[in-house]
Amino acid sequence: MTDKGQANTGAGGMRSVEGSPTPNVFPPPESMRPTLVGSRYMVSAGHPIVAQVAALVLEQGGTAIDAGVAGGITSNVVQVDMANFGGIAPTLVRMAGSDKVYSVAGVGTWGSDATIQAFRERFGDDMPLGGAVALVPSAPAAWITTLARFGTWSFRDAAGPAIVLARDGFPLDQRTARALRILGGGFSQWGSSRVIYWPSGRPPEEGEWLRQPKLAALLQWMADAEVGADRAGAFENVRRSFYEGEVARRIVEFVRADGGWLTLDDLAGFEAEVGPAPSYRYHGYRVYTTPTWTQGAVLLQALSILAGCDLERMGHNSADYIHFVIEALKVAFSERERYYGDPRFVEIDLDWLLSDGHADQLRGLIRQGTALPNLPTLERKTKKRYDTTYLCVVDGAGNVFSSTPSDTLDGGPIIPELGIIVSPRGVQSRLDPAHPSALAPGKRPVVTPAPALALGEETEIDHAVWAFGCPGGDMIIQAMLQAFLNRLHFDMSPQQAVEAARVATFSFPVSFFPNVEVSGRLSLEGRIPEQVRESLKGRGHNLYVWPDYEFDAGGVTMALDLKPPSREGRVLAAAADPRRICYAVGC
Repeated sequence: MTDKGQANTGAGGMRSVEGSPTPNVFPPPESMRPTLVGSRYMVSAGHPIVAQVAALVLEQGGTAIDAGVAGGITSNVVQVDMANFGGIAPTLVRMAGSDKVYSVAGVGTWGSDATIQAFRERFGDDMPLGGAVALVPSAPAAWITTLARFGTWSFRDAAGPAIVLARDGFPLDQRTARALRILGGGFSQWGSSRVIYWPSGRPPEEGEWLRQPKLAALLQWMADAEVGADRAGAFENVRRSFYEGEVARRIVEFVRADGGWLTLDDLAGFEAEVGPAPSYRYHGYRVYTTPTWTQGAVLLQALSILAGCDLERMGHNSADYIHFVIEALKVAFSERERYYGDPRFVEIDLDWLLSDGHADQLRGLIRQGTALPNLPTLERKTKKRYDTTYLCVVDGAGNVFSSTPSDTLDGGPIIPELGIIVSPRGVQSRLDPAHPSALAPGKRPVVTPAPALALGEETEIDHAVWAFGCPGGDMIIQAMLQAFLNRLHFDMSPQQAVEAARVATFSFPVSFFPNVEVSGRLSLEGRIPEQVRESLKGRGHNLYVWPDYEFDAGGVTMALDLKPPSREGRVLAAAADPRRICYAVGC
C-alpha cells in the first residue's frame, strides 16, 4: 500500500495519484487523427493508395517531385471519381534551397474552332456535357513537364505503380464504391463508361475489384515511348506519344463526333507552361498559388483583406470572426467575377489587385454588423457538381510538390480505346463575351482547382515550407483559407487545423455552368454553437447547417515544416482531413 499522494501505475501503465476520483486520466486526443511528425518526408493525399505510392517512391530514393508525379498519375487510376488522366492537374513546385515557386499550367485549352458564336449556333444557351465542353487533356502534359524539368525519375518508373493498379486492379473502398454508384446517374448514359465502372451491370460494391486495362495500356504505351539520346529527348517522345499520332487522332475523332471542337493541331501544340507563381506576403509567410487560369488568387486577395484585421482578438469561430472571414471571401470572389481570366487573353494587374491600397478599399466594404448583398444573378437549377483531389509532398531536402488533379467520370464519356475522358472543364467558361473567363479559341477557363504553397522566413539552412490544398469546387479556397488561418493565428496543430469546424459562403455565381447562386447562403457545420449562429442570422446571413465533418466542406491536406529548419535538420509534419478519405504518410 502506498502513502497518500504517492504516484503509482494503474491500468495501462499511466501514472496517477492515489485518491484521485478518476485515476489514470490522460488528456483526450487533440484531434481525431494524430499529426504525423518526422524528418525524412511527408505525404498527404486524397486517397490512401496515392499516399502510399508517393511514400514508396521516396523510400526508393526519389524526391518530392518524383513522388508527387507518381502519386498524381496513381490518383488518375484509383480516384476515378475525382481525377482523370484526361483531365487537369494545376501544379506548384519548389526546389530545395530556392526562394522561387513555379506554376505548371496543367489546365487545357479550347479548340481553335471554338467560338461563342459557333457554340451558341450549335447548342443555344446550353453547355451540354461531353465533347461539347471538352478541352485539350492537360494532366499528361503537367505530369510529363513537371517530372522532366524538376524531377529525377523516368516517366516509366513514375507511372509504374499506376500501370500495375490499372492493369491488375484494386479493391474498392466503401467511399469510392458509393461514389461510383452516385456518379453512375451521369455516366450510365455512356456505354463506354458503364462497361468499365459498372462491369456487372450494376454499381460495384465495397471490396469488389476495379480493373482498367485500356488505361493501363495507354500508360504503358507512353512509358514504352521513353527513348532518346538524352533525358529531354526521351520525355519529348513521351509527350508526342500522347499529343501526336494515334492517341491524338482517337481523342480528336471522339470529341468531334460528340459535338466538340478539338483538332490535331490543338493537341500537338499544347504545352503545360512553366512560370513564376503569383504570391502574397502574410504574417511571415509568402503564400503562392496558381495564376488566374485558376481561382487561386482568391486565396491571396482574401489574405490581403484579412491582413488588416486582428483575428486573434475576435476569437476562433466566434460570430465576429466567421462574419469577417466570410465577408472577405465574398468580396474576393466578386473580384474573381470581375477580373480573373487566362492572362494570355485578359489583361489582369495582380500587383494592383493585391496592393495594400486596393485591399484597404475592399476591406472598407465590410461592416461587422451586416452581411454584404449577393452579386445579382438568376436562380436556376444547378446542372452538375464536380469534384477533385489533392496531394502534396515535402522531402527532407526541402523539395515541395503541390497539385490539384481533377475531372470526374460524369463530365464526359470514356474513349473506349484509351480508357480516359477528355477534360470537360469548358463548363467553367462563360458564354458572355464581356466576362473575363469567356470562351475563346485556345483559351483556358478559370478553373476551381488551385493548389497552394507557402515559404516562411529564411533560416541559416532554408525557408520553412508549407504545402496545402483541397478538393471541392468553390469550397476549395474557402477550406484552404480556414485551415491556414487556424494554424497560423490560433496555434492549432496541423491536424487540428484541418479538422476544425468549417463554414462556407455561396453568395456569388458558382464556377460551373449555369453559374447559379443561393441568396445570402452561409453554410456551417453543426459544431458551430447556437449562440454564434443566432448572431450570424442577426447580421443577415441565410444559414444552412451542415452535419459535422460534412463531405461538401472539403478535404484539406497539408505537409509542412513544423518549425523553422535548423542545422539539426528538418522537423516535418502532415495532416489529412477526415471529411474525405484523405491520408497522410511520413517518417
